[in-house]
Amino acid sequence: MRAVRYHEYGGVDTLVVEEAPEPSPGPGEIRVRATAAGVNPIDWKVRSGALRGLLPVELPAIPGRDAVGVVDRIGVGVRGVAPGDRVFGLGGVTGATAELAVFSAWAPVPEAWTDEEAAGAGLASVTALGPLEGRTLLVEGAAGGVGGAAVEIARALGATVIGTASERNHGFLASLGAVPTTYGPGLAERVAALAPEGVDVVLDTAASGSLADLVAIVGGPDRVSTVADHAGARRLGVRVADAENDSGLLARAGELGRRGLYRPRVERAYPMERVGWAHARSESGRVRGKVVVRVREDRAPSPTGS
Repeated sequence: MRAVRYHEYGGVDTLVVEEAPEPSPGPGEIRVRATAAGVNPIDWKVRSGALRGLLPVELPAIPGRDAVGVVDRIGVGVRGVAPGDRVFGLGGVTGATAELAVFSAWAPVPEAWTDEEAAGAGLASVTALGPLEGRTLLVEGAAGGVGGAAVEIARALGATVIGTASERNHGFLASLGAVPTTYGPGLAERVAALAPEGVDVVLDTAASGSLADLVAIVGGPDRVSTVADHAGARRLGVRVADAENDSGLLARAGELGRRGLYRPRVERAYPMERVGWAHARSESGRVRGKVVVRVREDRAPSPTGS
């Protein structure tokens, strides 16, 4: 199969498209013929070696946590899905940016979603923090791919959302339904003014060094999740949201999609041969929505494609 791989830790120049061994699904897993894969901060942080002490990978490695595709093989004990089903889902820390990917969590793709949109929905969906109706959620880094999706999902579930971003992104956050504010020094005071009754839960998608402040704002690490700051989470006892693959949360996001309440926002999709550009774009920190890699060109690309 064709896959994106890196043979050593480093920059985007380590990424190559080459033939790789086909994976097989284990018990409770499925394999899909992937059409597109999402690019998340965890992907380039692992690739760079920044997380090798916490999340070491066997090299050569295939980047990617989430993807979309058609089921072609199921593992022992799997029920409720069959070859030919179109699903989006999550595998391990690596492995998604390939023609064949193994999922340990998945859900049917809503008819209205394109493959590119579905490819960017997996990791964002498992950032759900439980029942949110009537609660207040603070999202640090809310204009990015995961943060923006979390805002939309939380709003669809009835939450009030405060989102941090640079001022140039405040209009974008307002369009998602969030109350925008800037990040950095004085955040606690700004949040207190926006939410006098306090914040119930916090999601960090930025890894900007603010995790200790976020814990203080909400009153303890048990109500904070991060998808980006693994080292800080380990030190402070904060939950790492991308460490759990939960089919229930994926199904929940899919149901919101079927009801027209959530549609993943894709900023740009790149062909597999330009995966380095995709990682560089994600790494720039200037993304509004998800960056996606088109693994197969079987389907027509969206207007966001390059």
